[in-house]
Amino acid sequence: MKITFEKLPRNLDEMKALPQAALDTPEGTAALTVAALCVWPEDHEACYAMLDFLRGPRPLSNMEKQFISDRFMDGKDYIPRSYFAGATPENNYTPAQPLTLEFTVNPAPMAEQGYCRLDVRSGGADAARQITLRNKPSTGEWFLWEQALLAGIRVPASQDPWA
Repeated sequence: MKITFEKLPRNLDEMKALPQAALDTPEGTAALTVAALCVWPEDHEACYAMLDFLRGPRPLSNMEKQFISDRFMDGKDYIPRSYFAGATPENNYTPAQPLTLEFTVNPAPMAEQGYCRLDVRSGGADAARQITLRNKPSTGEWFLWEQALLAGIRVPASQDPWA
């Protein structure tokens, strides 16, 4: 499942203008999650507002906001960019244009109905990372339930003393 963006949204209004903001597919919500995390280095509050929208009736707690902030420490703003096609340590995680994300359904069975776990590959990691989405049956919307996108990856060549 591929999702392509001509440009990334910079705030919640721009995100809501995208077709994926209907939240009618798990991969659309997952792609918007990556896009929201890309905003954090420029505007923390806009990132949190976007994630709150994607989480639906379950906004971020202060602890979750701190967790996200901690993952970006030491200039690791390249991590969410690493999920876009063409982004590798060698090119300092500069994605190809248009910005494309590819998701696959995680083969591990979910314990409960109404959830979907997707895998997405980072150009700087050996294993895929997971995003779990939850469906709200009354609306058909898919909301962000949890993500494991901010784990460490290989540093960009420009920051690697051994490159």
